[in-house]
Amino acid sequence: MAEDKSSSRKVRIQKLLSAAGIASRRKIEQMVREGRITVNGKVVKKLPCLVSESDEIRLDGQVVRKKPEKKVYILLNKPRGVICTQRDETGAGRPRAIDLVGAIDKRLYCAGRLDADSTGLIILTNDGELTERLTHPRYGLVKTYIVRVEGRITTEQLLSLRKGIFLARGKAKVSRTGAVRAKASAVKILHAGNKETLLEVRMAEGRNREIRRMLARLGHKVVRLHRCAIGSITDRGIKIGNYRFLNEREVSRLRKETGLED
Repeated sequence: MAEDKSSSRKVRIQKLLSAAGIASRRKIEQMVREGRITVNGKVVKKLPCLVSESDEIRLDGQVVRKKPEKKVYILLNKPRGVICTQRDETGAGRPRAIDLVGAIDKRLYCAGRLDADSTGLIILTNDGELTERLTHPRYGLVKTYIVRVEGRITTEQLLSLRKGIFLARGKAKVSRTGAVRAKASAVKILHAGNKETLLEVRMAEGRNREIRRMLARLGHKVVRLHRCAIGSITDRGIKIGNYRFLNEREVSRLRKETGLED
C-alpha cells in the first residue's frame, strides 16, 4: 500500500492550526509561549514547531480538530460595555462579543478589537488566516471611525493627527525616544461646535485605544467612538447590538482588500 504522504508532510504548527480555524498565526504563537499547546503529549515550548496531520495536538487539554471546518463570518455592531476578548481578565463578568451572536457551533474569534467603551463593527470568524490579515497593520486595511471629542479641533491638530503623534512604546517600530508614531490615514471634521467636535478618522493601524490616546495627547477627551466601517464593509442597516452573517461577495472583497485574493 502506498504511503499517505499528505498525512506525514510537516508544516509549521501555526500554519496548520490557523488553516483549521483555531486562531490567527500570531495568536497561536502566543498560545505556544503560554504553554497551552501539546503535540503527542509533550508541551510545545518554542518555535518553530513542525507538525503533520497525524500528530495529536491539544489546546488547553482538548484535542484540536485539524481538518478545515466550514468558515463562518459574522458582522457585529458592538454595544458599549462589551469586550472583544475570549475571557474577562478583570473578573468583572462583562459580556463578550461572542456572547451576542447566539448559539454558533463553531469556535469564533474577534478579528481585531474594540475597547469596551467603544461601539461599532467587529468581525467574528473561525477563519484564522483572514483574522490575521484583518488584525495586523502590515496589511493596511483601513477602518473608519466616527469620533466625538470635547473642545474644538484646530487645523494644526488635524495636521498632527495626519503626520503622526508619538505614543508610549508598543510592539511597533519605535523612535529614538522609545515611543511609537501613531497616525491617521485620513481625518476630517464633520461638525465643529463650541464645546465639541465630530470627526471622521480612518486608521490602518490598530494599537490599544490608539485614537483615544492620540486625541488625549492633543488635549481632547473622546466622548464617543464608533467604528462604522472595516474596509468596504459598513454598518449600514445594522443597529448597535445586532449582527448578521457576511455573504460570499463581502468575504471575497475583504480577502482581496487584505491581499488574500487577486
